[in-house]
Amino acid sequence: MGMVHYRTLFISDVHLGTRSAQAEMLLDFLKETEADTIYLVGDIVDFWRIRRGAIWPQTHNDVLQKLLRKARKGTRVVFIPGNHDEGLRQYCGQHFGGIEIEHQTVHTTADGKRYLVIHGDEFDVVVRYARWLAFLGDRGYELALWMNHPLNFIRRRFGLGYWSLSAHLKLRVKTAVNFIGEFEKSLSDEARRNQVDGVICGHIHHAASRHIDGVHYLNTGDWVESCTAIGENSDGAFELIRWHEVVKAREKVTASQLAEALQVA
Repeated sequence: MGMVHYRTLFISDVHLGTRSAQAEMLLDFLKETEADTIYLVGDIVDFWRIRRGAIWPQTHNDVLQKLLRKARKGTRVVFIPGNHDEGLRQYCGQHFGGIEIEHQTVHTTADGKRYLVIHGDEFDVVVRYARWLAFLGDRGYELALWMNHPLNFIRRRFGLGYWSLSAHLKLRVKTAVNFIGEFEKSLSDEARRNQVDGVICGHIHHAASRHIDGVHYLNTGDWVESCTAIGENSDGAFELIRWHEVVKAREKVTASQLAEALQVA
């Protein structure tokens, strides 16, 4: 697979410092892609988890080093802290290692459209008004992520495919309270108030690209389960990148090429 170039990449919710962070997948993505600008849209490092004792293998350090190397080589890197790395919000407006730190910003696409770029936790009622409940929910989500491993070990023994308990519970609960829909509407309303064409955010770990009452709503997803990002192409068009699917497709091509080579031999 050759290097893929994007005008802009948007990545969020990596949660380095946790066992569930898929740092190896993100490293693979960063090695296979280049961009003129990279926006890190919050929760890159999970300081909530680090306070309870960090899980920090070498791959987590490699992700940060890879981003710093890209910045040194000329890629513009903009970091917008989220609620899990909110301590860095006090440094908004400053540069560190070539990385710009901003509370939020407006990105202009190649075709002249303007998008508000923001993590989005300010529009999560639980995080904003019931911080203790947010921490409790974070612990529960972490437990559900951990449970994915033994459950899928058993499923594989019975010949069943991968199934995410954490994603299932998250969607069931948040659908019941209409959380995702309300979050998307709130962010779209904020974009409208800022008189921009769209909004690009993270926070809820639910990748999306849709139009809501004339506003283009984009969510980057996460690198905990879905391994997704948003890419802007040279013409200003956006695409939702699902890296798990890219890797699967690449493996199929490689297996097919190997099979053909064996037949020739």
